Amino acid sequence: TSSALRSAGRHDTAVQRHARASADFSARLAAAQAVLRQAAASGRVAQASSLGAEDVVITDIIRRLRLDIPVFVLDTGMLHTETLALLERTQALPGLTVEVYRPRQEAVIEFIRAQGQDAMYRSIELRKRCCGIRKMEPLERALKGRDGWITGLRREQSNARADVPAIDTSEVTATGRTKFNPLADWTLGDVWHYVAEHQVDYNPLHDQFYPSIGCAPCTRAITLGEDFRAGRWWWEDESAKECGLHVSASTPEKAPA
Repeated sequence: TSSALRSAGRHDTAVQRHARASADFSARLAAAQAVLRQAAASGRVAQASSLGAEDVVITDIIRRLRLDIPVFVLDTGMLHTETLALLERTQALPGLTVEVYRPRQEAVIEFIRAQGQDAMYRSIELRKRCCGIRKMEPLERALKGRDGWITGLRREQSNARADVPAIDTSEVTATGRTKFNPLADWTLGDVWHYVAEHQVDYNPLHDQFYPSIGCAPCTRAITLGEDFRAGRWWWEDESAKECGLHVSASTPEKAPA
């Protein structure tokens, strides 16, 4: 069972399990810093943070470089208690602006009234509608007037992200925004090495085998050998496992209908 597979390492932390720097980690860190400096100089940009391991690393680099880059978080109304606690601690960090965007309450109420609290399990269409209300519409507000945004996407995370560039201009025509992915070529070991080296505060759910953390109903722990994103929307086909925040280069960002 999942609990049995995890029990052998129940006293391990995510840092102990994963912190293994690449041989060229220093170069990768320098490249990430350069991308963030370029982002800061490119206009009105912000970091989109899910408060996952990659995002807290990026926030820490932004703070250490003293870059004028605000952070925004999408509080979907369905986040884990641990994530909300980390959000509060992040908001308390000196020298950092953290903006929180929430879904429109009337849209949430209408959806739940019509489809029920657990609609996301019934069909991909309903799950994507829930993501549209709770994530995509708030994202549109968060990005309004921005010239670019910064994400924690890494090529190693999934097949769908295997070609993620450090600086993605493919959306400029459709949205006017550049997407900056400073950790695009980092490994999971690089991320956790940085967390360990700089004592970065992170979501304790990572210690409980949650490598990718989203809304509570749509996230579970994974077992040894499972794909990095296996705990996200685990009841769906692999090809459907994106909420819409990170669409393909040929698809404009927009909320699902």
